[in-house]
Amino acid sequence: MARELYLAFLVFIGAGLGGALRHGVNRAVPLVTGLNFPLATLLVNATGCFVMGILAGLFAFRGGTAGQELRLLLTTGVLGGFTTFSAFSLDAALLWERGALGLAALYVGGTVALTLLGVFAGLAVIRAALG
Repeated sequence: MARELYLAFLVFIGAGLGGALRHGVNRAVPLVTGLNFPLATLLVNATGCFVMGILAGLFAFRGGTAGQELRLLLTTGVLGGFTTFSAFSLDAALLWERGALGLAALYVGGTVALTLLGVFAGLAVIRAALG
């Protein structure tokens, strides 16, 4: 029971860090770009998926050196708090409801393509570096 509480605490801490990072990106991107487009969410999801690919590759190739604690902290915690597919869905729905059907399609397609590309790219980076 104490171990499960400890692991849950690690996820809690990681999710807080990831959420704070996401908030920073969500605030900074519109200020920098001036766009009325959910670019921050797109960037967060693409970046988060790239990092997930790297971590998945590291854990797969060097699994013995990374314990369950580190995996939970980084993947479930930090990346779970950082990536925002629930926000992605809401952003897409809002674009659709505003009548911006082309932007909604671009956003959905771009998000899916870039996040999948991010995971594959992250895995490729680790395979090249460690394989």
